[in-house]
Amino acid sequence: MADAPGRPGRIRILLVDDHQVVRRGLRTFLEVQDDIEVVGEAADGDEGIARAEELRPDVILMDIKMPGTDGIEALRRLRGLENPARVLVVTSFTEQRTVVPALRAGAAGYVYKDIDPVALAAAIRSVHAGQVLLQPEVAVALLAEEGRPPAAGRGGSLTDREREVLRHIADGRSNREIARVLVLSEKTVKTHVSNILMKLDVVDRTQAALWAVRHGIAE
Repeated sequence: MADAPGRPGRIRILLVDDHQVVRRGLRTFLEVQDDIEVVGEAADGDEGIARAEELRPDVILMDIKMPGTDGIEALRRLRGLENPARVLVVTSFTEQRTVVPALRAGAAGYVYKDIDPVALAAAIRSVHAGQVLLQPEVAVALLAEEGRPPAAGRGGSLTDREREVLRHIADGRSNREIARVLVLSEKTVKTHVSNILMKLDVVDRTQAALWAVRHGIAE
């Protein structure tokens, strides 16, 4: 199937799932959305990475369990390539052993395949806007995660201003938006963000936002 080049103003979507029926169903629904456009498909992680680099989509809908390179490994490799696409995991697997690694690997959201189609479109828009999106069951799995170092202690070194910036990160705001709200320069906000990532020992804003949700800093 030839892929559309994408039209200005639309959220460009790449579908990565090894089941053609699933891809077809997602494409059929998403193509009727005025602000969403499917620009490509892939049947496994390796193809998904190649297509993501070729098409540079805004959002990737990624399954977890696929033959060969699975979704979690694909997430890690995309992050290593600094691909700017936001990844929304859409899967039927609910186990904590798949939820947590996916989020650690850089997923911006995690929803199940039985999600209502309208809710899926809303999830895509939220992830594209920079928000972290988890279905309630996923949030419970994340909160139940065991075996990590006491993360709350990592947040003890955050200053009041850094906690304030972190709350805005969890709300999905960009550095520019945070600077405007807090009446700071973007350079100052960028410094705060760097300090937050270092103190929390996380690699990106998504993981910082997840930390804030887990520890009650986000509203």
